[in-house]
Amino acid sequence: MTANELPIGQILKGDCTEILSSLPEKSVDLIFADPPYNLQLERQLWRPNMTKVDAVNDHWDQFDSFKAYDRFSTNWLRACRRVLKDDGTIWVIGSYHNIYRIGTIMQDLGYWFLNDVIWIKTNPMPNFRGVRFTNAHETLIWASKAKGAKYTFNHHAMKPFNDDKQMRSDWVLPICSGSERLKTNGKKAHSTQKPEALLYRVILASSKPGDVVLDPFFGSGTTGAVAKKLHRRWIGIEKEEKYIQLAQARINGVIPELSVDQVFDVGDKKRLAPRVAFTSLLETGLIAPGQRIFFRKDRSQVAHVRPDGKLLLDDGFVGSIHQAGKHLMGGSPCNGWQHWYFAEAEAGDGGLRPIDELRELYRERYLGGDKAPIRTG
Repeated sequence: MTANELPIGQILKGDCTEILSSLPEKSVDLIFADPPYNLQLERQLWRPNMTKVDAVNDHWDQFDSFKAYDRFSTNWLRACRRVLKDDGTIWVIGSYHNIYRIGTIMQDLGYWFLNDVIWIKTNPMPNFRGVRFTNAHETLIWASKAKGAKYTFNHHAMKPFNDDKQMRSDWVLPICSGSERLKTNGKKAHSTQKPEALLYRVILASSKPGDVVLDPFFGSGTTGAVAKKLHRRWIGIEKEEKYIQLAQARINGVIPELSVDQVFDVGDKKRLAPRVAFTSLLETGLIAPGQRIFFRKDRSQVAHVRPDGKLLLDDGFVGSIHQAGKHLMGGSPCNGWQHWYFAEAEAGDGGLRPIDELRELYRERYLGGDKAPIRTG
């Protein structure tokens, strides 16, 4: 099977390790894994009113020992890493029963941790026996394939989910309930169905339209349903026929809006734009040798542009736009494109504009084909 022959939009029945081994190497952009937690429940749970708790006691969550669970986890995590693209990422969700064992195995296999995200449940199940704290969260590990690997992170797209501030690693979301909870004969169809809101954030944050999203423990199909809504391609792997039928019917009912590239592509266009060297502005006349530029719109902090693209400060310091800014900020990191300003010719001495605008003009007119002259002061 080649990358062009991937079973897109299919639920593959069988053991995930075996099926992953049959898929092409480096063919998947994003993996979301919700593996068995190995909860080790030894008795039935009852509420104070003597009604039975519908707990996770499925056969697929039961292992003979920690050693058996570790062996199982190592096998599927190694298989996932093989199919993951070099710039892909993986999310693994778990509880205190398994996430620490999973984390150790992932690091041993070469995964590089990017974040651990805490899903704080607004409506967790109480600890009915009152012998422990209510377990009100689960942990997601987000990892790249290796240290230093490039990966997709739609940073700006996540800000609206946190009042237009940088997205935090604690996500407050309700558990799956109400009309979203799939049921069979009035009972939960799957004991660990995850809320779509959780997968919405995962997929939106770490993938692009058209990317391949794989879930090796597909269950009730939440990953596929959300991926379809967001115009990602998906692949599911599941052993249980009853879950396959449930998930397929669910996903068949998802009718995504027509794909419009400008709507569904929420990547940071500025960050992904072609790199432009400050010297390119000199070569094209957008900045002139000897020209004065100003730091943070403060006309008392002036730099002169040298012909080699470095800045000369009044105190004799010489460096790049970033180094010169860092020098003026007492050693703090500085993105010079956003902190240095030039005087607009049209506005006379009264108008200052960030040099980042000149970089954008260079991209538009030189990398985009329009080479019309630009007036600058």
